[in-house]
Amino acid sequence: MASTLAAHGRPEHEAERTILDGLGRSVTIPQDPRRIVTAGRAVMMTANALWAFESTPDRVVGVGRISQGRGNFLPRLDPGYRSITELASNVGPEQVASLDPDLVILKSVVRGSLGEPLERLGIPVVYVDLESPEQYQRDLGVLGAVLGEERRAGELQEYYRSVTSEITAITDTIEKEERPTTLLLYYRGTGGDVSFNVPPAGWIQTRLVEMGGGRPVWRDANPGSGWGTVGFEQIAAWDPEVIILVEYGGAAREIAERLRGQPRWQALRAVREGRFLAMPLDHYSWDQPDVRWLLGLQWTAGVLHPELFAGIDLERETRRFYRMLYGLSDTRFDELIAPVLSGDFPGGETP
Repeated sequence: MASTLAAHGRPEHEAERTILDGLGRSVTIPQDPRRIVTAGRAVMMTANALWAFESTPDRVVGVGRISQGRGNFLPRLDPGYRSITELASNVGPEQVASLDPDLVILKSVVRGSLGEPLERLGIPVVYVDLESPEQYQRDLGVLGAVLGEERRAGELQEYYRSVTSEITAITDTIEKEERPTTLLLYYRGTGGDVSFNVPPAGWIQTRLVEMGGGRPVWRDANPGSGWGTVGFEQIAAWDPEVIILVEYGGAAREIAERLRGQPRWQALRAVREGRFLAMPLDHYSWDQPDVRWLLGLQWTAGVLHPELFAGIDLERETRRFYRMLYGLSDTRFDELIAPVLSGDFPGGETP
């Protein structure tokens, strides 16, 4: 009887190697995987990290649909991206298997719904998380091992480690009473209904505020596993020193400006003192566990403690980020990033 792998069009005796994935599993993968698929929940985070590696465009044959923010960034970055099969957000194992992948990379949260059925088909599956600074260190190493680009993974790990350490070396010394009370609010408008939401304590949005030197006032208000809705009465009761507004559709700055003009918001301390700010975004918002969280950390630290981080040139750091991750020259940055970069920046200037 033919093996499952042979049935999928791959040689039965193809050279293989073993790596450790983000779940600590030993996974046997092809020595040189040439048909990689990444899909499922939060695929944007995985895909954006994968494209930081040089060999990715020549290897990936399928990517889940990315529609957040101002639309998928990767086709703008990679001219060959449009030849890659786009998979539905709720893709099933049959559709993934139809692309004849020799390797699938998934977020661990979809292991039960998508990963395990693919494993039963004999398709190697590597899991990553990419949800926290610590997981980024580990999972960049996993992706580098998968692609045979361990040196590049080390460069990326060191970049994230050094930038994070430069911030936390300062903020870790700040006493609690010197940390401004801070509220990060996700504005969601759907079908005419508006809600304000706070992240769980363990999410990267909370970590960014803490690492940036703030005190997240909502920390004990949302013990769940997803965004928790809060009313204006609760926002007013917290009356934080700093409010950071997040909106994933690209309109954070406009929404923040509108709210600052409303009388009840003007009564809040953060608004009165000019510290109600919109989280920056370019193609995607900088607050989430996408590769851009590093920019979000630098911005947050500068907003919360401008006197301590006056030396951060955010424009220079943003250009450095895109050069480091995606090899963008200043000219390409001015074409792809500068026109869509928005948010409230210290001093009122957009980099």
